Amino acid sequence: MIGVLGGTFDPVHYGHLRTALDVQQLLGLEQVRLIPLRDPPHRPQPALAPADRLALLHAAVDDNPRFRIDPRELERSGKSYTLDTLQSLRAEQPHTTFCLLLGGDAFHGFPHWHRPDDILELAHLVVMQRPGEPDPQHYPDRITHDPAALKRQTAGLILPLPVTQLEISATRIRELLRQGHSPRYLLPDAALELIQQRRYYQAG
Repeated sequence: MIGVLGGTFDPVHYGHLRTALDVQQLLGLEQVRLIPLRDPPHRPQPALAPADRLALLHAAVDDNPRFRIDPRELERSGKSYTLDTLQSLRAEQPHTTFCLLLGGDAFHGFPHWHRPDDILELAHLVVMQRPGEPDPQHYPDRITHDPAALKRQTAGLILPLPVTQLEISATRIRELLRQGHSPRYLLPDAALELIQQRRYYQAG
């Protein structure tokens, strides 16, 4: 099974990486694909250009063989729809089980995504939750608490999975940098070093 985690990664931080690692280890995923979005349909345009966000991702995770950066969204024009991403992954690997990783807030809006039912035909959803958080409210007939069930069919299940909760946001990191403060310990040192070298997000 392969995990799929999309996001603007503007910049990537430990809130993304620790939860992705939790899921990879808890489910025994072969890898997690980190897919930076060019034009996210449900949020403002990223502050950094695609090439810069990609460089930060490489700085952050190139030393982890379980994480793979997948630039397909950055190479495609138009809105970055999850359905298109999963269709292209499925075309390349028709016999692979894909698990789409979502935070609880993202899953709350999932019914309003572009063709959500078709997404569930292509992948399982893993909803990353705080420990003790109640089950998601959408699609109750698809929810399972058995990770092994994801291996018995190729798509269509929703697994709530408690993961490490780190209250870190890219917005806060960008604000700290604009104020001239350090966001150290919120993101990997290698990514922070690149931000400082290239003066990303800094005022002026």
